[in-house]
Amino acid sequence: MRHVLLLDLNDDPEAIAAYRHWHRPGGPPAAVTQSIRDAGIEAMEIWQAGDRLVMVMETGPSFDPEAKRARDDADPDVQAWETLMDGFQRRLAFAEPGMKWVPTEQIFALADQP
Repeated sequence: MRHVLLLDLNDDPEAIAAYRHWHRPGGPPAAVTQSIRDAGIEAMEIWQAGDRLVMVMETGPSFDPEAKRARDDADPDVQAWETLMDGFQRRLAFAEPGMKWVPTEQIFALADQP
């Protein structure tokens, strides 16, 4: 299953450069990438345009977002990463309270067109 999520960065070129640096190959701590893989996330990409981020995830049948959230909440390495990333990120104005990455809704697919 594909998930597409949105989040903004603080509009600060130095902070954006630092965020990008943290996301280079080998940048995220091993515990963070392992928690992603262990959750049944088979592929993940983050795309950037200006201060807007788009995350695209492909998940397998074992993916359970609530279970991942609970495991992440109990993992001090993941929590340290989330705290670090929070310093760079800005919630979308329409995000629900406590929501970081906002899920999108697909409204068009070429494959569905005649």
